[in-house]
Amino acid sequence: MKVRNIIDSFNYAIRGIVYTLKTQRNMRIHFTAGFLILIVSLFFNFTRNELLLLIFTISLVIITEMINTSIEKTIDMFTTEYHPLAEIAKNVAAGAVLISALNAILVAYLLFFDRLNPYTKIVLVSIKNSPIHLTFISLILVIMITIVVKTKTKTGTPFQGGILSGHTAIAFSLATSITFVAENILLATLSFLIALLVGESRIEGKIHTVSQVLAGATVGILLTVLIFQFID
Repeated sequence: MKVRNIIDSFNYAIRGIVYTLKTQRNMRIHFTAGFLILIVSLFFNFTRNELLLLIFTISLVIITEMINTSIEKTIDMFTTEYHPLAEIAKNVAAGAVLISALNAILVAYLLFFDRLNPYTKIVLVSIKNSPIHLTFISLILVIMITIVVKTKTKTGTPFQGGILSGHTAIAFSLATSITFVAENILLATLSFLIALLVGESRIEGKIHTVSQVLAGATVGILLTVLIFQFID
C-alpha cells in the first residue's frame, strides 16, 4: 500500500510538470533554455562545483515558475474578478520568477565567460577587419531596408508599427557593429542587452508583436554581419 502511495505521488508530480509545460509559455521557454545550456555544458570542462551550481540554478528557475503557476491557479479558483490582493500575490510570485531568471543569466554568464571569450575574439577578428565607417553604412542600410519593407507591405509608418520593428533592427545593427569594432565580449553583451530592452519596449508598448521584433532583430544582425564580412 505504501509503495502504491509513493507511485501515485510520483505520478501526480509528473502530471504537475506536464501540465505546466503544456499551459505555460514561460515554463516552456525556461525548460528549453535549461536543456540547451546543459547540452552546451557537456563541451566545457566544468568542475563538479560549477556543474552543481549550474544544475541548481536551472532547477531554481523551473521550481519558481511552477510555484508561480500554482499560486495563480489557486487565486483563480477563489475569484475570477479583480482584487488588489490577488494582483499583489500574482505580482510577487512573478517577481520571484524574474529574480531566479536574472540569477540564472548571471550564473551562466560567469560560468561561460572565461571559456567563451577566447573563441569569441577569434570569430570576431576573422569576420571583422574593416574601417569603422562600416558601422554607419550598416545603420543607413538597415533604416533604408526597413522603410522599403514597410512601404511595400503598406503596414505602419517608417517609425511605428509595420511588419518588422525598425527600432529593433537599428538597435541590433548597432549592437552587432559595436561587437565587431570593440572585439570585447563584455561590451558586446551589454550592447545586445540594450538592444533586447529596445525590442522588449516595442512589445510592451503594443507597437509590435514578438514576431515583428524578431524580424527586426534578424534584419539588423544579418545585414550588419554581411556588410562587415563582404568588405573584409
